[in-house]
Amino acid sequence: MVDRFESMSLLLAVVEAGSFSAAARQRNMPLATVSRKIGDLEAHLKTRLLHRSTRQLSLTEAGQSYVVACRRILEELGEAERAAAGEYAAPKGELVLTAPMVFGRLHVLPVVADFLKTYPDIDVRMILTDRVVSLLEEHVDIALRIGELPDSSFIATRVGAVRRVVCASPAYLAAHGVPMHPQDLSAEACVTFEQMTSRHDWRFLSGKSEISVPVRSRLAVSTAEAAVDAAVAGVGFTRVLSYQMANALQAGDLDIVLAPFEPAPWPVSLVHTGQGILPLKLRAFLDFAAPRLKNRLTACGDCMNDPILI
Repeated sequence: MVDRFESMSLLLAVVEAGSFSAAARQRNMPLATVSRKIGDLEAHLKTRLLHRSTRQLSLTEAGQSYVVACRRILEELGEAERAAAGEYAAPKGELVLTAPMVFGRLHVLPVVADFLKTYPDIDVRMILTDRVVSLLEEHVDIALRIGELPDSSFIATRVGAVRRVVCASPAYLAAHGVPMHPQDLSAEACVTFEQMTSRHDWRFLSGKSEISVPVRSRLAVSTAEAAVDAAVAGVGFTRVLSYQMANALQAGDLDIVLAPFEPAPWPVSLVHTGQGILPLKLRAFLDFAAPRLKNRLTACGDCMNDPILI
C-alpha cells in the first residue's frame, strides 16, 4: 500500500532538488528507494508525474497540478498536527529555525540559549547553513536572512543591517600602503570569499554610481572564516560581512579600509511564512529574539564605527 503522505513529501523533495539523487542525499535514503516510491505513487495514480531523462527532470502536466495539491495538503496536515499538539494553546513543541553559519553561531545561538531557559517546554532545532533553506519544503518555522528579500507572501521583521567591508592586517597596510580609492586594489593581492564576492572584480559606490574594480585573487576560499584568517595572516585584502571580521577588528588584527565607498548595508531580517494563526512557540520566539538581535547588531555596529578605523 502506498504511503501517500510520504510519497507526496518525496515528490516535492525531488522537484525541489532537481533530481532523484539529490533528493535521496537530502533525505538520507537509498536512490533506489526514492525512485521506487515515486514509481509506486505514479502506479497508484495511474499517470506519469515526471519526465525522466539522463540530463534533466521535469514535471508532466498532471505532475504540475499534483505538486501544487501536494504542497497545500502537506501544509494543511502540518497545521492540523500542530493544532492537535497544542502549539496554539501554549508555547511548546519543537521550533525549527535556520541562519547563516557564522552569524548563527555568533549571534543567534546566544539568543536561542537564553530563549530555552525562558521557555522550558520549547525545543529548538537550528539549521546553520549558508544556502537558502526553503521554509515550506523543509518545514522550517523561521529563518534569519541577510540581504534584500524577494517579494513574497512571507512576513519579515527587520532586526538590523550588516556592512560589506574591505579589510587587511595592519602589517600588510604598513608594508603596502592604505588604499585611498577602490581602484588602488587592482594592484594589490586579494583574498576572495567566493560565496560573497567575485574572484575577478569587486563593486563599490562612488557617489551615487556603482563602480567595478578588477582584483587579483591570490587566494580564493569557500568560507568567511578562512578569508578572515588569511587576511590576518597578511595574504592581502579581503571583503567579508562586518560581523564576520568583528572579532579580528576588536583584537586589532584587521583594519577596515575604503569605508566611504562601501555598498549599501544589507538588511538582516527574521522571516516566517505568516500563514494562518501563528503557533505560540513562534510568536514567543519572535517577541524574544527580535529585540535581542537588534541590540546585538547595534552593539556590533557601534564597534564597526569606532573612530580609529582607517
